[in-house]
Amino acid sequence: MHGTGQPSDWLLRWAPLLPAGGTVLDLACGSGRHVHWLASQGFRVTAVDRDAAAVEPLRPVAEVIVADIEGGPWPLAGRSFDAVLVTNYLWRPLWPAIGAVVAPGGWLLYETFAAGHERLGRPSRPDFLLQPGELLRVGDGLGLRVVAYESGQLADPPRIVQRMVAQRPGAGREAAAPLLAGSRPPGG
Repeated sequence: MHGTGQPSDWLLRWAPLLPAGGTVLDLACGSGRHVHWLASQGFRVTAVDRDAAAVEPLRPVAEVIVADIEGGPWPLAGRSFDAVLVTNYLWRPLWPAIGAVVAPGGWLLYETFAAGHERLGRPSRPDFLLQPGELLRVGDGLGLRVVAYESGQLADPPRIVQRMVAQRPGAGREAAAPLLAGSRPPGG
């Protein structure tokens, strides 16, 4: 479910690919609906957001970094994570930095609003909406192996999104991921 404090169904579907006890970055985490769930599953979570009040309650379960990732310095230089999660957030200039923190063999799980969503509500500015196929192109451009991709309208609440799961090659940890409905077949 979306916006209820429950984790994204996209995260729940693909979490079995993540290494048990691994490090996970939740970027632009807000109040931490994913942080709590990931920590409860035994992951070591780093939560990044600019809203200090929103992330303060996360300190018992995660490393918390308060940072303006759009206007300030990138707070994760030199770090890497087994998984990076981004939901309901889009700031295109950060894509290279986001890709750089995905460890060899690590995963990027990304889900955010896409063009067409402006008919349903906010965000409605093109700057905050992915264009058709844009997330796929980003994954490929970052040198990631895209395992799954979906684009379309979801319910509860109604929204138009693109979502992707992609893995950075290396470290001998490439997974033979199951292909689910809407996934991108290998070489496809």
